[in-house]
Amino acid sequence: MDGTALRVREPATAAGRRRGPGRPSRYVGRERGGIWFAMPFLLAFTLVMIAPLGYAIYTSLYTTRIIGGTRFSGLANYRETLGSGEFWSGMERTAIYAVIQVPVMLAIAFFFAAVFDLGLVRYGKVFRTLFFIPFAVPSVVGAVMWYFMLEPQFGPVARLADTLGFQGTNFFSPNLVLPSIILIVIWEWTGYNMIILYTALRAVPRDVVEAAILDRAPLWRIVLRVKLPMVRPAIVMLVFINMIGALQLFTEPYMIYNFENQAISYSYTPTIYIYNTATAGGQYNLAAAAAVILGIIIVVISAGSLLLRGRGGGSR
Repeated sequence: MDGTALRVREPATAAGRRRGPGRPSRYVGRERGGIWFAMPFLLAFTLVMIAPLGYAIYTSLYTTRIIGGTRFSGLANYRETLGSGEFWSGMERTAIYAVIQVPVMLAIAFFFAAVFDLGLVRYGKVFRTLFFIPFAVPSVVGAVMWYFMLEPQFGPVARLADTLGFQGTNFFSPNLVLPSIILIVIWEWTGYNMIILYTALRAVPRDVVEAAILDRAPLWRIVLRVKLPMVRPAIVMLVFINMIGALQLFTEPYMIYNFENQAISYSYTPTIYIYNTATAGGQYNLAAAAAVILGIIIVVISAGSLLLRGRGGGSR
């Protein structure tokens, strides 16, 4: 009887060894199928992201001159970029833009998300759609549209400013062009951020809100003391996403430059500096080095976001 039991169990044990401990053959097949399923994305990611990044790094290590051709220059382009006052002036201007634009936009987005979540407005679906429409408008179209609205001579906003007593207001003067760009970007992106915050607010447990209502907490306290802390992970995520977007600011100032070139300089933002260095200046190697430096800054900010959220900065 014992010998029979041993003979019966032996084939099963050998089969288990062939499959591997705890790895049934059906799971191995699924893993292989998953790899093939992800392969198109990996190929596209390599062609669109990894390959251009590698080529930019390679190009940044060389210098092309009219006399002498292309020669290996090592880190010379990086040293020149890091010592460029124009590059860092664009970074400083972008930092000022981000410090103002990101908090103001998120505050507006959270306000309307809370209003829609509490059901204080009738036809909420219609108004949410209207708020989201500017995000669906291409940035080029939005920038051109706002230019004609803010145009100093015939723009309706400029005429309204004249009516209110602010005669001769030029929204594209060197002192007002940055606030004008902030206004345009807030109009474009508030709806997108509002939808994300609205979705996060809808995920707040209803029993928590009902308990606050039973305690006769005022509406503002429910929003600021109950709901706002519960959606902190979404807010942290949006802060870093919009900071990265601020570093990539290009379309709005570039379109304004086509109409009011006296207000937008050669290096108004880092991306405009890179573009003009490569196209107008013909210094592709130097522009590649600046692009790599900007990419490293974005990677550092992204890593800081992940580290902050991993340590509980974005936890509830």
